[in-house]
Formats: sequence, structure tokens, C-alpha cells
Amino acid sequence: MNKLRLRYSKTGKAKYISHLDLSATMQRALIRAGIALKYSEGFNPHPYMSVALPLSVGMESVCELMDVGLIEALDLSELPGQITHCLPEGISIIDAYYSPSKFAMLAWVEISGTMHYSGGVPQDAAKRLAERFSEDVIEISKKTKRGFSTINISEFISDISFDGSDEIVVRAKLSAQNPTLNPGNLLDALSGEFSELAPDFSSFRRIEAFDTNMNVFR
Repeated sequence: MNKLRLRYSKTGKAKYISHLDLSATMQRALIRAGIALKYSEGFNPHPYMSVALPLSVGMESVCELMDVGLIEALDLSELPGQITHCLPEGISIIDAYYSPSKFAMLAWVEISGTMHYSGGVPQDAAKRLAERFSEDVIEISKKTKRGFSTINISEFISDISFDGSDEIVVRAKLSAQNPTLNPGNLLDALSGEFSELAPDFSSFRRIEAFDTNMNVFR
């Protein structure tokens, strides 16, 4: 089986497409683009398709990754455009290539986002947020397969920064797996004495993925 890796963006209204619906959408687009997918055997065959890190509904990304099993190798020069043509607005194939790397090697994702405050940005918000996320202990309640547990997310956050006066722009690298952190976990840390710093509305986007050595994951 030939393993094709697709790098794609999911922005605009497409950010509200759920993970399951996205998988079905991508499958239909690949078939319409004339790509011969490799299917499993048995009574209920399904195509070999795997998404690296399922994206939360409402979050944008320009670095999503999906592996697709093919019956035979393809000429990839025109493939991104062919597939994108069959996809809904907001989903676009950026690149298509063959890669031996496994998604288990993904370690970090870089995110950027904006935090909005209806009553205006709190005084010295950027400075206070930076101080909060520089603490050695930042405990939140996080859902796991066994229920909710309290974890210290401090060691799973890298290179976090805050800037702005009319709105707060945040940029950070978060643990991608074991555990998986998302921007919502950052906001969960703004409770209690830090609740004034919690935004009324926020929007985030994944912008890059990295391996354990902080090399761009391909």
C-alpha cells in the first residue's frame, strides 16, 4: 500500500465541520478527484485514512495532516489542486507527498489566537497573562479517558507570549500528544483569582506541527 500524506488548511466556515464529518468530506472529495483508495478487507470495508490530530470544532488550522492509503503511486504535481476542487469552501490541500514518518512522532503544535474583552482589555493584561503562564504550577481539570483529573500544564507549554492593548494576541507551542493540550486548556487556567483575564470571546488557529526536536513535522 502506498501512503499519501496530505497537508491541508481548514478555515472560515469550514472550522465548524466536525472531525467525523471532515473524514467523510475528504473521502468523497478523493473519490470525486478520481483517486483509487486502498480499502480494508472484510464485511465492512473502509478506506485507509488517518488524521494526525483531530481539530476542535471552531478552531482553524493551516497545518492539518492526513494519511491516505492508495492502491498505486500517483503523480503528485497536480494532485493538491484536483482534490481542492472537490472540497467545500474553507478546506484546501496545501501539499501532497509520500512520507515514512509516523504521526506518533508528532510532539508539539504551534497556535496563535486573539482574546477579546467586551469591556475592554484589563489593565496590564499582557504582562499579567505572561506572569500567570510562567508559573511552575498551572493546574486545571482536564477530561481524560478515565474521567476528569487535575494536571499541571506548565511543562506542556512552550514559548508562550502575549501582546496587544485593544485585544490580546497569544502565540504558543502546546503539547500535541500525551497529553494533548488545546487553547481551551489555556483559558481553563484563567479562573479564580485570574478570572478577570479570561476573555469574553477568543479565536485560535493551528499554524505548525513539530516533532520532539522542534523540527517541522513532515
